[in-house]
Amino acid sequence: MGNFISINLEDHYKKNEKFLQSLNEIAIERQIQMQNQMADRQRATAVAKSRDLFLWISTFNITATAGLFTGFRRTKRAYFLIPLIPLTFVNLYYWDLAYGNKLHRIRMEAEHIMTHEIDMLKVPCGLPTPSSIDQGRMVEEETKKIHPPMP
Repeated sequence: MGNFISINLEDHYKKNEKFLQSLNEIAIERQIQMQNQMADRQRATAVAKSRDLFLWISTFNITATAGLFTGFRRTKRAYFLIPLIPLTFVNLYYWDLAYGNKLHRIRMEAEHIMTHEIDMLKVPCGLPTPSSIDQGRMVEEETKKIHPPMP
């Protein structure tokens, strides 16, 4: 009697093995797609943030430029125009980040690092293992026993 049930369960498992594998593949594909869409949304948010910051910096740059030119026209001293140099560089940097191809260049550099300088991406002390995680958890439990949290 017990032998018949175990054979029946094994047959049932073998029949459903492909179905379970396809379910696992679909679940993994959905997770990958979800992570990709979330990464796209985060990148879009970063671009929108850069564009907003560019508008604020440009407004500041225009206001500062008007004030510095007014000071230059009144006094005819060139040192009023010197702050325009770094302000222009900052403004151009954020313009390139918001509307230029800076993100593309950053992505290309990241791909170069991932293919040619893989040693730069290594995690210090290697990847955590289940045993190291359990060891850390045990140390934390021991610490809580020795030093209980104050109420």
